Amino acid sequence: MKKMFAMLLALVMSLSLLTACGGSASDSDVEYVKDKGTLVVGITDFAPMDYKNDNGEWIGFDADMAKAFAESLGVKVEFIEITWSQKAVELETKAIDVVWNGMTITDEVKGLMGVSNAYCKNAQVVVTTADAGSDLKALSFAAEDGSAGAAALDAEGIAYTAVLDQSTALMEVASGSVDACVIDLLMAGAMIGEGTSYPNLVIAEELAGEEYGVGFRKGSDLIENFNAFYKAAYEDGSVMACAETYGIAKNIIAQ
Repeated sequence: MKKMFAMLLALVMSLSLLTACGGSASDSDVEYVKDKGTLVVGITDFAPMDYKNDNGEWIGFDADMAKAFAESLGVKVEFIEITWSQKAVELETKAIDVVWNGMTITDEVKGLMGVSNAYCKNAQVVVTTADAGSDLKALSFAAEDGSAGAAALDAEGIAYTAVLDQSTALMEVASGSVDACVIDLLMAGAMIGEGTSYPNLVIAEELAGEEYGVGFRKGSDLIENFNAFYKAAYEDGSVMACAETYGIAKNIIAQ
């Protein structure tokens, strides 16, 4: 009897170790999302990728594709506005399941989370008023905390005011609180110039090019699932149709 009890105890301990080391089926993010019935997407207000329409519904290229991805999993989508600098923490604590918000793929990002295949080209640009001047180091700046724009300013040794998101950075320039901001080219194309929200702002300079990816927890099986979904959506024309709706077709990366 003692021998049998010892064998049973050893078996229980072995199973516990397997679970702790990630050997359990419950480690599947795909199954986790399906079980709870919701794909939680971390975003910021960032046209043309994620923004609200007049009815308060999240739309945009990333938002619409996130809805389609959730549908492919058989679940609903939920959008949560996050503090961009905390995106990796939000993922790891399972407050969100993905970061899908025009996220620039960098070595730092890849060190913090799993990243999908690149799906869109972008660049960081300096946005100012027409009379602000061309000497960047003489200007005061705003940039979204933890963003690629902030990193570009850090690399140049230029001080800036860290703000919640890129929309706020634009508002700071428009209000005169700062002289300039660094934001994504895609957002600048949608938000500044004639017929836009900020007709008096201009792109003063385009910085280095970059690519967008979707962020997942490290080792998540959602990454492979997403890449397969997106490739199929590109091949059937859904991706380009969505991109044309939001004016970014020329930026899409072929899958």
